[in-house]
Amino acid sequence: MTTTEPDSDDIRRIALGLPQTTEKQAWGMPTFRVAGKMFITVPDDETSFAVRCPRHERQELIAAEPEKFWVPPHEAGSNWVRVRLAALEDIDELRDILVDSWKQAAPDALVEAFPTRD
Repeated sequence: MTTTEPDSDDIRRIALGLPQTTEKQAWGMPTFRVAGKMFITVPDDETSFAVRCPRHERQELIAAEPEKFWVPPHEAGSNWVRVRLAALEDIDELRDILVDSWKQAAPDALVEAFPTRD
C-alpha cells in the first residue's frame, strides 16, 4: 500500500472541514481562522505550515522530532511551531495536528460540541 505525502491541498481540505473555519489571505499566504483567531498559516513554498502550540510543549516537540518541528528565529517568542509536511507519517497525523491547533483557537463551546476521534 502506498501513501502519498500530505500537501497544502490536504491542509486546506482538513482545515475548512473544521467547524466555523474560514480562510483568509494575510502576509501573502493562506491563513485559517476560527472565531477570528488564526490557527494555521501556510508559507509560500508550501513545504511546511505553522500551527498554535504552547511554548512549553513546543520545546518538547522540537527536542523529540527536530526533523518534523521547528521555530524560525522571528517566531521564537510566539506560541506557534512550524511543521514540515514531508516529515509527517500520514494524513491522520496532519489532521491530528490541525485539529489540536483549531482547539486552541476555537471558543470552548465550539470545542465541546466538536466530536473527537479516540
